[in-house]
Parts: sequence; structure tokens; C-alpha cells
Amino acid sequence: MKQGQQHTKTISNTNVTGRTFLLLLLLTLVSACSSNYGRYQQRNDSAPQAHEVPHDIAMHDAVPKVEPYYPASLRAYNVLGRTYQPMSAQQAVTYSATGQASWYGQKFHGHLTANGEVYDMYQMTAAHKTLPLPSYVRLTNLKNDKQVIVRVNDRGPFHGHRLIDVSYAAAKKLDMLNHGVANIKLDVVTLDESGQMLIAGKPLTPQQNAPELQTEYYVQVAALSDSSKINKLAKGLAALYQIGAQTPEENGVFRLRLGPLKDTSSAQQLLKKVQQGGYPNAFTLSAPQ
Repeated sequence: MKQGQQHTKTISNTNVTGRTFLLLLLLTLVSACSSNYGRYQQRNDSAPQAHEVPHDIAMHDAVPKVEPYYPASLRAYNVLGRTYQPMSAQQAVTYSATGQASWYGQKFHGHLTANGEVYDMYQMTAAHKTLPLPSYVRLTNLKNDKQVIVRVNDRGPFHGHRLIDVSYAAAKKLDMLNHGVANIKLDVVTLDESGQMLIAGKPLTPQQNAPELQTEYYVQVAALSDSSKINKLAKGLAALYQIGAQTPEENGVFRLRLGPLKDTSSAQQLLKKVQQGGYPNAFTLSAPQ
């Protein structure tokens, strides 16, 4: 009797062991498949679907402003066996370079950047290996002379000899989406104590200022789906700040924008007033006339 019980127990343990092994094997295979993409849902990068792209994403530059550097972005780091030493603030001010730009899109959309922000491929942002984060740079496509100002908030690119990775929006404005890469000139943009914009440490020349005069600036205050509420708010703020207000609609969302303003300094002054007036999430944007 004891022998029969022992035999039955041995068979039962064998079955349990077999099921456990198969379960562990299945989990291992699933884990291995998932790890092919790392933390991303796509293996390869891609552009968004045409219907998902806001119609005005290529109109606006990032508006340079004085921001504190993210402390970790000033420390040396290692990627793929190579160590990178970020520039100091003094080095970054006069930095200018030419090289190849690439762009990154949907694969990285919604994931964290190197300075802890969320990557939005529809914003004018970029990734650079050694600039302090955040930094502002002006990029010029050497093939067609198209320009864009982007805010550098990420690290990369780490393949080939590419100089900078730009967002989908920036690539669209530079007209490089079809080619994937472009030869560009990069100039760091900073503001001096008076608010004057410096390009690679030098004040804008009259010739460089010409495009600036053709740009309008706005302060975006809010975005609502209720048109009556946004129009009421627009009327009140326009009267309060004695400035025009616009409420363009996109995909059922109305955006309240105050302006236009003639320069970045005026935009920053209005932004400060608006934020102090109870709208801390307001921000500036620019658009060609």
C-alpha cells in the first residue's frame, strides 16, 4: 500500500515539475520577445499618420528663454562604451558646428527625455550629445536655407557621425522628412542680460534680424473644447491686457492665444503677467506673418 502511494506521489510531482518548467519557459520566451524593443513599443522609428499631425506644427519655433540647466546634464556619461563630457555653460554660449541632422518620431513619442521631460514629436525639440540641457539652438538646412529654433532636451544621436536629432516637427520645418537626414549648421541661441538674442555668442546682425521682423509672437493661455467658455475668457483677457485674442480650433479644441506681439521680449513680459494672473501653464509660441 505504501509503495502504491509513493508511486502516485512521484508521478504527481513529475507532472507539477513539468508544468512549472513549461510555464517558466513560456515566461522566458515572452520576456525575450518583449526585450527586443526595450522600453519602446516599436522596433523601428516611424512618422505619425497624416491625420494625426497638427496642421500648424511647422509654423512655430521654440522661443528662447533663460532656464536653469538640469544638473545631471552637466555630468559625464557613458553610452555604448564611449564617455561623453557635456560642455560648460561658457563653452555652450559660443558653440557653432556643421554636420548631419537626423530626426526621431513615433517610436520615442511619449517617453522620457534625458532631462526627465516627456518627448513630444510635435514640439520643436532636439537631442544633442554634449550641450547642457535645456539649450536652444538655431538650425539651418544647408541645402535649402530653411531654419528652425529648437529646444534641446535630450541626448543623442549615438549612431554614425550625426550631430543632432530633431523632432518630427522640426524636421518638417527644415524640409528633411523625405530624406531622413540633412546637412545643417547649428548655432546656440542665448539671451544676454538685456534680453537681446545672441547667436553663437554674437548679437544678431541687421541681415539676421530680417526674419525676426517677419515673425509674430503669441501667449497661449488655455485650450478648451467649449467654444463659449473660451470666447468669454478671450474677451476678458483681451480687455484686461489690452491686446488682441485669437481662438483657433483644431480637432474640436479651441486654443486661446493673446497677440500678436512684435518680439520675444514683449511676449515674455506678457507671459509673466498672464502666469501671475492665474494661468501658470501659459506659454509663448511664434508664427510667421
